[in-house]
Amino acid sequence: MKKYLPFILLGVGIIILIVVFLFVKKNKNNVPAEVADTTITLSLNERPVASLTPSADGHWLKLSLSKILAQAASMDYELLYQLPDGRTQGVPGTIKLTGQDKIERDLLMGSESSGKFRYDEGVKEGTLTIRFRNDAGKLITKLSTKFTLLSKTKELISIDEKFGYKLASINSKDFFVIMETFGLPKEAPAEVAAGPFGVFTSSKTATGGTVTLEGINSYLYSGSFWTKLDSSKSSNIGIFIGTN
Repeated sequence: MKKYLPFILLGVGIIILIVVFLFVKKNKNNVPAEVADTTITLSLNERPVASLTPSADGHWLKLSLSKILAQAASMDYELLYQLPDGRTQGVPGTIKLTGQDKIERDLLMGSESSGKFRYDEGVKEGTLTIRFRNDAGKLITKLSTKFTLLSKTKELISIDEKFGYKLASINSKDFFVIMETFGLPKEAPAEVAAGPFGVFTSSKTATGGTVTLEGINSYLYSGSFWTKLDSSKSSNIGIFIGTN
């Protein structure tokens, strides 16, 4: 029996290797479609431009998306936000794309039933994720950004602390969202070193302040062109970049 022991152990080892190989192969074949799909990488100029604008009471965020991918047939969006007690809430949705160049949706941070609303209070931050898919439902590209929702403060700082905007004055009733916008609304005047970061508000008046952003120069896009900021001071909010 002892002289056959090495052959028995060898046989057992081979069987174990075969089982492991089949298990790994099976799991590889079961990778979700979103992971298995080959996605495309978009440059700053090719990416869509996203914004989240808070309502006057801070309970709604208006999702606005421009520069929609021409090759996409649908878009999934998901807004996740954290409550003070640590729970995470979500607002998902899917939009069929039929040649739109801009999309807007009002996203409620809370719930609605029979015309009655329940609002989630104390929301300070969250994540926006969008996924573009083709006619077959396969993923083309996925983009995600974190945002912060602030009020009653002059210091507007992005979650990664790479962008700051100090308000010249404060209105305690105003709400602000600070986030990366994915793409550029218009080609940048120089090589982008930081951003694009967007500041969006419930305020109906101009909101001046001072920008803190990496780069030799800072620029603001607030309509149809980039404006170079003198001494990092801005007369209004919008989309900001730092350039080399």
